Amino acid sequence: MSKPLSDHDRKKQISVRGLAGVENVTELKQNFNRHLHFTLAKDRNVATKRDYYFALAHTVRDHLIGRWIRTQQHYYEKDPKKIINGWQVEEADDWLRYGNPWEKARPEYMRPVHYYGRTEHHSDGVKWVDTQVVLALPYDTPVPGYRNNFVNTMRLWSAKAPCEFNLKDFNVGGYIQAVLDRNLAENISRVLYPNDNFFEGKELRLKQEYFVVSATLQDIIRRFKVSKFGSREIARTDFSKLPDKVAIQLNDTHPAMAIPELMRVLVDEEKLDWVKAWDICVHTCAYTNHTVLPEALERWPVDLFAHLLPRHLEIVYEINRRHLERVAAKYPGDHDRLRRMSLIEEGGQKRINMAHLCIVGSHAVNGVAQIHSDILKATVFKDFYEMEPHKFQNKTNGITPRRWLVMCNPGLAEVIAERIGENFIRDLDQLQGLRKFVNDEAFIRDIAKVKQENKLKFSVHLEEHYKVKINPNSMFDIQVKRIHEYKRQLLNCLHMITYYNRIKKEPNKQWTPRTIMIGGKAAPGYHTAKMIIRLITAIGEVINNDPVIGDRLKIIFLENYRVTLAEKAIPAADLSEQISTAGTEASGTGNMKFMLNGALTIGTMDGANVEMAEEAGDGNLFIFGMRVDDVDALDKKGYHAQEYYNRLPELKQAMDQISGGFFSPKQPDLFKEIVNMLMHHDRFKVFADYEDYMKCQEKVNALYKNPKEWTKKVIHNIAGCGKFSSDRTIAQYAREIWGMEPTLEILSAPEL
Repeated sequence: MSKPLSDHDRKKQISVRGLAGVENVTELKQNFNRHLHFTLAKDRNVATKRDYYFALAHTVRDHLIGRWIRTQQHYYEKDPKKIINGWQVEEADDWLRYGNPWEKARPEYMRPVHYYGRTEHHSDGVKWVDTQVVLALPYDTPVPGYRNNFVNTMRLWSAKAPCEFNLKDFNVGGYIQAVLDRNLAENISRVLYPNDNFFEGKELRLKQEYFVVSATLQDIIRRFKVSKFGSREIARTDFSKLPDKVAIQLNDTHPAMAIPELMRVLVDEEKLDWVKAWDICVHTCAYTNHTVLPEALERWPVDLFAHLLPRHLEIVYEINRRHLERVAAKYPGDHDRLRRMSLIEEGGQKRINMAHLCIVGSHAVNGVAQIHSDILKATVFKDFYEMEPHKFQNKTNGITPRRWLVMCNPGLAEVIAERIGENFIRDLDQLQGLRKFVNDEAFIRDIAKVKQENKLKFSVHLEEHYKVKINPNSMFDIQVKRIHEYKRQLLNCLHMITYYNRIKKEPNKQWTPRTIMIGGKAAPGYHTAKMIIRLITAIGEVINNDPVIGDRLKIIFLENYRVTLAEKAIPAADLSEQISTAGTEASGTGNMKFMLNGALTIGTMDGANVEMAEEAGDGNLFIFGMRVDDVDALDKKGYHAQEYYNRLPELKQAMDQISGGFFSPKQPDLFKEIVNMLMHHDRFKVFADYEDYMKCQEKVNALYKNPKEWTKKVIHNIAGCGKFSSDRTIAQYAREIWGMEPTLEILSAPEL
C-alpha cells in the first residue's frame, strides 16, 4: 500500500516547478525576462497583460520542447521548380509550412484594409462605405547591421478574415460558405505572382498590391502620430512634418497605390485640403524604375479600379486633372503631349498608366544604372523629363559584399584580407588597393588556387545532382538569371551548338574545354521561356552523350536556381554571360556578383556592364555586339533575320539542326515555334550579334589558355568592384533622395 502524500508533496506534484522541471524561481524569472525582451521584443514600460501571459507561456514551453522534438516526424521538402524530362514543372514552395523562427507576429498592430463598396460625397468630405474588410496582420523580421548593434525591422503582412466575417451564416447552417469566404479573404497573401518583367492584370494581383500599401501606410501614419516607441498616445497632428520623418521609396510601380492611398488618408481621414496633402505626398514619395520593356509596365483597367477601389479611382482622376492643367499651361495647344502624358490611356479599354502616376506623385525618379537612367530621359519618360528635369536621377544598383563575398566565398575574402586588411568589408572601395598586386606572383597564385578549389567543390555538387562527369579544369561558363527573350539565353544556345559543331568537325584540334551552365526560372505562363529551357536541356542531352566530344564540352541546366545555388555557382564561375540586347537590361546585379567573385564577363554594353567596364578597364571585360545607338539604327533600317541566316554558314547549320530535329529526334518539330520566332519576329535581334559573339568567345578561349594573364584580368575586375556595393547605392538614396545622412555609428550592446 502506497504511503499517503503529504501536503507538501501534493502541492509539489501540481506546481509549475514539479511539472516543468524548473530548478529554482530565479531561473524561471530569468527565462521570463528573456522571453519578454527577446521573444516579444517588449520591455516592462510598454508590455501589456497579454505580453506577460505570452512571456510566461514561452517560458513554460521551453521545458516542453525537448520532449516535443523527440516525437516529431521527419518531413522532406520538395523543390519548387523541377526539370522533368527536360521541362520546367512548378510545385508550390510552401515556405511557411513549418513556421518561420526569424519572424514575430504583431497582432496588436493589425490593420483593416478595405475593398469594393461605393463613395458618398458630403459637405464635410468623401466617405468610402459598404466596403469588404480584410485584416492585415504584421510579422516583423529583424535585420541586423554589420557589427554595429543596429537591428532594423522588415515588416511583412498576412491577410486574415475579420472575426465577424459572415458569422451569421454559421447560425443558419451556411457553415461551408462562411469557411469559403474566409479562405477568399486570406488568399490575398497566400500566393506570390512569380512573373518577372511581365505584367499580368489580374484582380488578385491588384488586391495584393493595395493590401500591402494600405497596411503599410496606416502603420506609417500610426507611428508618425505617436511620440515614442510602444506608445499609443497621439502626439503629432501636423502632417507638414511627414516628409521630414518618412521616406516612401516606390520600388517599381507595384506599390504605386501608395500615392492615391496617402492622398485618401490625408484628405478623407485627416481632413487636409488637397493642395497641402498633395505637397506632402510628393515630398514623401520617390519612384525607382526597373524596366523599359513595354510589356512589363503596369497599366490597370479603369473598370477594375472602379469595381475594387472606387475612391482611389476618383483620386487618380483628380490627380490627372490637375496634372494635365499644368501640362497645358506649360505647353499650350500641344494636345498630343497631353495625350502622351495623361495618367489615363484612352485608346480602346481605358487604363491607368502606373508609371506616369509614380512620376507625377514623386519628388524624385531614378533608373538603376547610368545607361538605363539616360534611356528613361531620352525615350520612355522623355515628356516628363522635359517638363520636370530636376526630378530625374540615377542610382546604380549594388550588392552586399557580406553575403556575396565574405559568406559565399570565404577563401577569396581571406586572400584579399591578407593583402589589404578587413576594412574592405565595410568600405568596398578599398578593393582598389589590390591593383598594386596585379603582377604579384604569389597573389596571382592565391587567386587562381581559390578559384580552382571553388570549382572542385561545385563539380562534386554537379556530379551528385546531375549525374554528369565534370572536368574541373574546363572553363566554367555560366549564365544564371530569369529565362526571358531579352536576356538572350538563345544566343548562348547558338554558341553551344556552334562550338559543338566545330569540335565534331576537327576532333583532333586542341580545344579549350568548357562546362556551360544556364540556370533560371521561367514564369509559369511564359510559354516561350519554357521552350527555351526545353531547348537547353535537349542540346545537353545530345552533346553530353556524344563520345567524340568527351569532357571537352558539357551542357548543364541548373534547375531551381535560387540564392542557395547561386552561393555555390558564382564563386566557381570563370566566365559570366551578360548578353542582353543593348538597351533592354535595366542594370543587373548578377553581373556584379560574378565580377566580385573573380569571373570575367562576356557581355554587351547594357545595364551595369557599361559601368563595370569603366571601373575595371575596357580591356578587362569581353565586350561585344551592338550598342544602343546601333540597335536604334537597325530598328529604323529594319532587322531581317534571314539575311544573317543566309550569310553566316555556322548560324545556318545551327538553326537547321534545331529546326530539323537533330536535338529532338523523337519530336522533330518540337522547337518550330522558337525557330519561327528567331527567323521572323525576334524583337531582341539574336542573329545581329551572333557573329561578333562568336569572335569574342574565341578571344575568351585564347586567354583561358594563359592562366596567368587571365588571373591578372580577374584581379583588375575584383579591384574595380568598389562602386557596386549596395552600401554606396543606399548612401546615395539617403543623401540625394531621402534627405538624410548615413551614419557609421556603432550602437552600444544592450545590457542583459
